[in-house]
Amino acid sequence: MSQKVMDSSDDTLLPQAHQEGMMTMGEHLDVLRRMLIRIVIVVIVLATAVFCCKEWTFKMLLAPGSSDFVTYTAIERLCRVIGWKFHFEPFRLTLINTELSSQFITHLTTSIYLGLLGASPVVIVELMRFIMPALYDNERRYSYVVATAVYGLFVAGVLMSYYILFPFACRFLGTYQVDESVLNQINVGSYISTFTTLTFMMGIVFQIPVIAFVLGKMGVIDAELMTRYRRHAALLVMTVAAIITPPDLMTLILVAAPMYGLYELSVVIVRRVSPTPEDLIDT
Repeated sequence: MSQKVMDSSDDTLLPQAHQEGMMTMGEHLDVLRRMLIRIVIVVIVLATAVFCCKEWTFKMLLAPGSSDFVTYTAIERLCRVIGWKFHFEPFRLTLINTELSSQFITHLTTSIYLGLLGASPVVIVELMRFIMPALYDNERRYSYVVATAVYGLFVAGVLMSYYILFPFACRFLGTYQVDESVLNQINVGSYISTFTTLTFMMGIVFQIPVIAFVLGKMGVIDAELMTRYRRHAALLVMTVAAIITPPDLMTLILVAAPMYGLYELSVVIVRRVSPTPEDLIDT
């Protein structure tokens, strides 16, 4: 009788998929197909809405290419508050189009990109619903934390790219001249491509604490290991920053500094979540 009670109490710790019966491969694929269909529908709806709001969309995307962008005005206002006489030189990027269909293609691809960005909460929810039945109760609790952190850090990376990283990269590269006789006329496709690539990469880079959290919970890394290889991490951060950023020192520093800050934050997180030797023995 006690054995039956023990077995029944242990069942509550099993994944929902084991409690309700294992699904066949075909059933898993059917669930996955329905999930992907729902995600695609949401992306299409949002991308269509963005496509129809062309004026507002490109006003937002092209704003960093002008000296009246909110980041520049905020810095100038802060300098006036602390008594510094500083202002940015007026500038405005001149964008051109060199191919017949380029503007339409840029409009279409930008709408899809922003549709994906807007649908990211739905994507995370759908993925959570898909993997949740296979998780144990304790794993399920951590999964909510991880999902929230993933989305929050991704949004933080996107906002940093839009308000800090891309404006300064755009200003430096768009106004740099080897000679006054050589004018800068930036292709609109190049502008949007740089913007979307940099924004997406920053959203990915900001996942460093989440990756460290997962690896720390698994016992793959610990705080001592991360501290011992801190210099190697700094070199890796500089290398990755140099790869994902435009070729200028200011942008490199603006990317590398928060990346290394995230690494140091990851050290703190791993120190708190890494399993103790007693935990590893128990498992």
